[in-house]
Amino acid sequence: MALTLEYSVTSLKVKDEVNADGDTLSNAVVQTYWKVVGTDNGGNTAEWQGATPFTAANVPTGSFTAFEDLTEETVVGWVQAIVDGDASYKEHIESQLTKQIEEELTTEPALPWAEDVTPPLPEDAVDPEEGGE
Repeated sequence: MALTLEYSVTSLKVKDEVNADGDTLSNAVVQTYWKVVGTDNGGNTAEWQGATPFTAANVPTGSFTAFEDLTEETVVGWVQAIVDGDASYKEHIESQLTKQIEEELTTEPALPWAEDVTPPLPEDAVDPEEGGE
């Protein structure tokens, strides 16, 4: 089952970090919380939530994006690079999404050979088919 994946960021944690150049990078993202919605060809969806840590220790000062300049698209790109870079992790996420969709599409109907059993009426009850007073 092929899935289309759509990521979004649900929360971030930041702290000041010193990079390899010895510069302090203020409010560097150190933890991301995200979700991905998988949609199959039939339009059925499932959701997976994840958390990915980051560090700015190896980010050159000139390449650092200030917290207030971040966009969701930028952070999603960081997360997707991690997920896409680990084939087994991505496969695990996709298999969990597929499993959720399959569970949603699975029903538990009444057994075809089971009879519709109506419980007996108490002796003093009036049968509604025979009418009553």
